[in-house]
Amino acid sequence: MEQRVSLITLGTRDMDALSTFYDALGWTRTPSPDGVIAYDLIGQTLGLYPLDKLAEDIGLPVDALGCGASTLAHNVSARADVTEVLSRAEIAGARILKPAQEVFWGGYHGYFADPDGHIWEIAHNPFSPLREDGAFRWMGYGQA
Repeated sequence: MEQRVSLITLGTRDMDALSTFYDALGWTRTPSPDGVIAYDLIGQTLGLYPLDKLAEDIGLPVDALGCGASTLAHNVSARADVTEVLSRAEIAGARILKPAQEVFWGGYHGYFADPDGHIWEIAHNPFSPLREDGAFRWMGYGQA
């Protein structure tokens, strides 16, 4: 298995509400088959899919999918961008879980939950500068 993630699929109980949220963040949909809403990212795609259909595809009841302890992270180029993204997310309908603040490892971050409860971290990491196109790498680009 190659070391990459191609597609992140978020199961949702309300496709319209969740897609309206991501649209309000300024994301642009990419054409996709009926029943799937997709947003191309830098190197991946984020897909929204009905939770009951996702459970059916996996072969599990919806209740068995649970709510995993995971987060999605969006790194930004500047510290001030953390507050700006969190504010935009809140206006779009997110619940702020942790307002923008300094973090023990030397960065600046905050958390929000989208309307379905998927948790996003918005972070500025001065030790992992983004590439010019916004791509992220753990120790930044140009480093081992």
